Amino acid sequence: MSTLRMAAVAAEFGRDLDEDFLVAERLIKEAREDGVRLLALPEACLGGYLLSLDDSAEVDEGPPALALDGPEIRRLAALAGEMTVVAGYCEADTDGNRYNSVVCVTGDGVLGNHRKVHQPLSEDASYSSGDRFHAFDTPVGRIGMMICYDKAFPESARALALHGAQIGVCVSAWPGARTNAAADLEQDRWKRRFDLFDRARALENQIVWLSANQAGTFGSLRFVGSAKVVDPGGEILADTGVASGIAVAELDVVQTLETARRSMGHLRDRRPETYTYAGAVTA
Repeated sequence: MSTLRMAAVAAEFGRDLDEDFLVAERLIKEAREDGVRLLALPEACLGGYLLSLDDSAEVDEGPPALALDGPEIRRLAALAGEMTVVAGYCEADTDGNRYNSVVCVTGDGVLGNHRKVHQPLSEDASYSSGDRFHAFDTPVGRIGMMICYDKAFPESARALALHGAQIGVCVSAWPGARTNAAADLEQDRWKRRFDLFDRARALENQIVWLSANQAGTFGSLRFVGSAKVVDPGGEILADTGVASGIAVAELDVVQTLETARRSMGHLRDRRPETYTYAGAVTA
C-alpha cells in the first residue's frame, strides 16, 4: 500500500506579492512538517483576487500579471522543493492577455497550468478565458486542475476524469452570497453550493478531490473558506470550515479509486451515444 498525504488550504491573500509569498512559504513549511506531499493553495493566492464582482463597485488595477516562465513561478517552485504544490495566480501571455490561472510545480519546475474557462459575473472584464481542461502526470499521481466557477459545470471535472485524472484539484476565491447574506458564513447558501459542488464532482467521477479557497475578506468580498479533501464516494475526509486552516487527509489513491469503481464504475458505465441534445432548448 502506498499512501499519499495531501492537503488543501483556506487562507487570506491580498495584493502585496511579497506578503503573499511569506504566507505561502509558511503554509508550505507547515504542510511539509506534517508530511504532506501534495498541497493546494487558493485561487489568486499570488497577488490577490478582484476587489468585487460587481461592475459598479470599487475597482483597482487588479493583481500583478506573472509569466508562467517568470521569476515568481520559479520562486514558488523553489519553495515547493520535493512537494507538489498547486497555486492560483494572474498569468500574462506574450500577447498581453491576462488569465486567471493555476499552476502546479515541484522544485524541478512547472508540471501543469490551467487557465480558468468559466467566468462568473463581471470577471471577464479583467481576464481572458481559457479553452480546455487536461490532466497531467506528477510525482504524486495524475492530476487535473480547475478554478472556482469551473466546478459548477459537470463537464469540466468529467473532462479531467476522462483524461485520466486520479485527483481533481479545484482552487477558488468563492465568496458568500451577494444578496441576503447570512450573518453566519456556515449558514450561507453560497457556502452550501461550494460544498455540494465539491462532493458531487468527486462522486460523479469517482476521483479524489482537493478544494482550496480564499478565506477572510478582500474588497467587498467575504470568502467562505471551507477547504477540504473529498474521497471518490463524495465523503469529506477533512475540512477547515469557514476559518483559515489546512485540511489534511491521507489515503492510497490508486487502491481507493479501484475500490470505488469496482462495482459501479461511473466512467466505465457511461453511454455517450445516448447523450444527445436533439430538440433541446438553449438560452
